[in-house]
Amino acid sequence: MGLTGAGAPAGAGPGSRGEHAGTVAAPLPAHRDPWEEQVLADPHLLADIAYAVGGPFHMMYPARVVENIHGFQRIFAAAGVSGAVFYGKKANKAACVARACATAGAGVDVSSTGELVAALAQGVRGADLLVTGPEKADELHWLAARHGCLIAVDSLGELKRLSALDIPVRILLRVLPAASASRFGMSADELGRAVTAAADHPSITLQGFSFHLSGYDPVPRAELAVQLLDRIQAARAQGHPATTISVGGGFGVDYVPAEHWSAFRDEANRRWFHSGKAFESYYPYSFPDPGPAMLAAILERDDLARRLRQTGTTLAVEPGRALLDRAGSTVFRVQGHKTRHEHGQPYRVLTVDGSSLSLSEQWFDSEYLPDPVLWPTAAGTPTPTVVGAATCLESDMLSWRRIPLPRAAETGDLLLYPNTAGYQMDSNESPFHELPIPPKVVLSQAPGGRFRWALDRS
Repeated sequence: MGLTGAGAPAGAGPGSRGEHAGTVAAPLPAHRDPWEEQVLADPHLLADIAYAVGGPFHMMYPARVVENIHGFQRIFAAAGVSGAVFYGKKANKAACVARACATAGAGVDVSSTGELVAALAQGVRGADLLVTGPEKADELHWLAARHGCLIAVDSLGELKRLSALDIPVRILLRVLPAASASRFGMSADELGRAVTAAADHPSITLQGFSFHLSGYDPVPRAELAVQLLDRIQAARAQGHPATTISVGGGFGVDYVPAEHWSAFRDEANRRWFHSGKAFESYYPYSFPDPGPAMLAAILERDDLARRLRQTGTTLAVEPGRALLDRAGSTVFRVQGHKTRHEHGQPYRVLTVDGSSLSLSEQWFDSEYLPDPVLWPTAAGTPTPTVVGAATCLESDMLSWRRIPLPRAAETGDLLLYPNTAGYQMDSNESPFHELPIPPKVVLSQAPGGRFRWALDRS
């Protein structure tokens, strides 16, 4: 989650530029793909799924995941760089995503035995798995080594435990970036000792180095990758193959048009939110160079692509959210509604048949901002609307913002939150109140161009 950027933070109180901008929030319509337009235009599909499931559900369209993976692969090919794409599995547990990775030639980044086994079950080979995380459990080490996975080692102690397995293991050494306060990775001194220690253990093969940076700026990623090329060369001088640098994740997603995001940031104020709610920061929902375009910017910076080619080094990336862009949505049914007034203006309060635990941004003291779509789509009177959950918690709101829905929502309508596959569906879900966790519904094209659906196998 990132700050809104330059200017006053969204949610600023009295005195902000938007203080007198009214009580209805600026619209933030999400970008839509043709498959999403087709779903919304179908007169029966959403209603049929909702009837069969009997509660809220997540829709997944794995063909879009394949398309996103190919986007990163095309950038590597255009730059003439050897590249590897690993999907960060924590972003979404759906089995169909891991299957899409196997289909598209991408690996999967896993951090637990459960994630590792789930990826294998969907056809991802052990050699295409990258195992990350701090001080990994012995069982995870053993299983990863047995399947020939690439393991990102976080400490000297972890390296020692791996060498004690006496099983051939391929590793990356995770780097602690300079001036970083992160608890992950190794300092320059620790890296030097780890490279030397790895040379002393015939079972350890040092494949290279990895790092992760917060934020979405391509410049520091390129700069650190260039610096690590010197470490690659030094490791090779000590007899290691050292073929790979992983720059981690943090590839931005462009959720909404730039002009809408700019208007929101300029004008947002407490009057736009139920009960005067305020947030300090938001994910940057408009991103100028998302996903593959950000990879291109990294490769262009500091002549990185040429240096990778000259040294025969593979650049690995570990996107999670960016590989799920426009690959899924979350659907709730309206259970009821009421009218409230603030600042002398009426707005509608909806209660839907689920929880904000299925829209995880709300649990990081922030708001998921792309506008939900009211279905069936029909003309009506624009109605400012907030959305609450079917729980007894005052704070359990899916949308605090007074969203300008195109008509008044009624009981039985469906509310579709777009582009939720990246972290929103899985990060915080819980059967609170013994409400069932929404299932994932997988869409695929049937003969004749219509959609058919099935429950995900996760």
